[in-house]
Amino acid sequence: MRNIDSLKNSEFQYIYKNGKSYANKYLVMYVMDNPDGKSKLGISVSKKVGNSVIRHRVTRLIRESYRLNRHMFNSGLNIIVIARATAKDKGFAEIESAFLHLTRMHKIATNA
Repeated sequence: MRNIDSLKNSEFQYIYKNGKSYANKYLVMYVMDNPDGKSKLGISVSKKVGNSVIRHRVTRLIRESYRLNRHMFNSGLNIIVIARATAKDKGFAEIESAFLHLTRMHKIATNA
């Protein structure tokens, strides 16, 4: 059922150190080229955001934002999205808007 490739812990650490990051009010996004040519998504939502129910909900919103818009992205990217505490009470529209805003800042979307 899942057709979004996920990042491993070692890949997370490498991208944190070497990737380019931009942030807005709700999200932080790290992006780096993937030599495999496949795009991968990693999502991090800390306990500062809320309890497990809230964290999982925010994770689902971010994953869905990626899934619905991935046709616009350049291929071969490793993307890490980190939720900020301000994202916990937001709905899908706000999270998707913040996500697309960051893709425009990184210039990774073809027509966002």
